[in-house]
Amino acid sequence: MKIGIDISQLAYSNTGVANYVKNLVENMLNIDTDNEYILFYSSLRRINNLELKIRNNRAKYKIRKFRFPPKLLDLLWNKLHIMPIEDLIGEVDVFLSSDWTQPPTKKARKITILYDLIVYKRPEETDKMIVDTQKRRLKWVRLECDQILCISNSTKADAEEFLHIDSKKLQVVYPGI
Repeated sequence: MKIGIDISQLAYSNTGVANYVKNLVENMLNIDTDNEYILFYSSLRRINNLELKIRNNRAKYKIRKFRFPPKLLDLLWNKLHIMPIEDLIGEVDVFLSSDWTQPPTKKARKITILYDLIVYKRPEETDKMIVDTQKRRLKWVRLECDQILCISNSTKADAEEFLHIDSKKLQVVYPGI
């Protein structure tokens, strides 16, 4: 199976989202020798060496780096919902998105991670641009994602309440330490 994962959040190292994605990807690659991974990374100014700690020398993965500004991807994927991720990374069976954008897919099943729904619970405490971007993304999450990973039971309950997502699509995967 080919699994695509958006690791663009790693541009913002030492944030909660970056740490969650980094630990998830590192652990998947360290235990899985069967599947092939295509790691998608895009940042206009923060292209770095992406230091992933992969101990498994049989892990099959490639990193695809792009220099797209986040606002462009928000326009293409969250607003217009065009340019499937496969056009950039090739065919995948599953695509895991995370935080900022929700790209369309051609055939791939879609999984995403929800960290919180603060943009619905306390929008006045968050920058308006972030609120608008997240709400556009979450519209596509609700409509298209086959599975949604929530970092807590509270986030899962919020997804049911604010996004009206069926609990069968929601699974709690706690962050590691």
